[in-house]
Amino acid sequence: MALIWGGTWIVIRDQLSSVPPTWSVCYRFIVAAIGMAVLARVRGQPLRLPARAHAIALMLGASQFVLNFNFVYNAERFVTSGLVASTFALLMLPNALFGRIFLGRRLEPSFFVGTGIAILGVALLFVQEYRAMPASGRDVAFGILLTVGGILSASFANVLQAAKRVQALPLLTLLTWAMGYGVLFNAAVAFVSFGPPVIDPRPAYLFGILYLGLLGSVVTFPLYFGIVRAIGPGKAAYNSVLVPVVAMALSTLFEGYRWSPLAAAGGGIAMLGLLVAMRARR
Repeated sequence: MALIWGGTWIVIRDQLSSVPPTWSVCYRFIVAAIGMAVLARVRGQPLRLPARAHAIALMLGASQFVLNFNFVYNAERFVTSGLVASTFALLMLPNALFGRIFLGRRLEPSFFVGTGIAILGVALLFVQEYRAMPASGRDVAFGILLTVGGILSASFANVLQAAKRVQALPLLTLLTWAMGYGVLFNAAVAFVSFGPPVIDPRPAYLFGILYLGLLGSVVTFPLYFGIVRAIGPGKAAYNSVLVPVVAMALSTLFEGYRWSPLAAAGGGIAMLGLLVAMRARR
């Protein structure tokens, strides 16, 4: 998941061209909803969802596939993808907190020790990306605010997936419907906000939609929400600590990114925190 999602930040940045962000999100989940339906059938899961479960699919679609992604896409209009990814690494905090409040999940002290270490590493990555960014202080503040909105939206969806009532539903079926509802919501918001659909004919944009829809969504979300169901939202969110490190490693390979001592220290400390936290038992 981290290898794939680490590459999505660069692709999302390229998507912010002449196409309004909400339309780009809509196109991504048109591809993802179709791909998820095919995967569900291949894996022998039904496409029909019980009537009582459609409210859950609506909430999941609105929080994960509408609010979260619109916040993230718009945040990258103001700050670098590295800064958004570094900030998003803090997802484990609301996940652990909401999991404790709404699901009664208790975590051992080593989880909180590891989280504290990881936050220090993320903070160093954040400082590194902030220093390298040409944006004004106002743009940075607004970009971070949008990212926090994305974090909270994603956290709600994560905790919803961990609820026992939701775990009883076929995962791929639920995701198919949630993505489908996400397409409808995104299309409505995009049409009202920006007018009729706009498409960028560049091959990079079109292949980016396929990458984000298929690899970045169809492959990863069943894996991620399966882990949420297995070990809880707090630990599962440690994937978000790996993602910015992977994103920087990919940037090193393809964009000539150079690791400063600060970034290297931040990545190493974040990984140490992950190892400490993952030793905790539920």
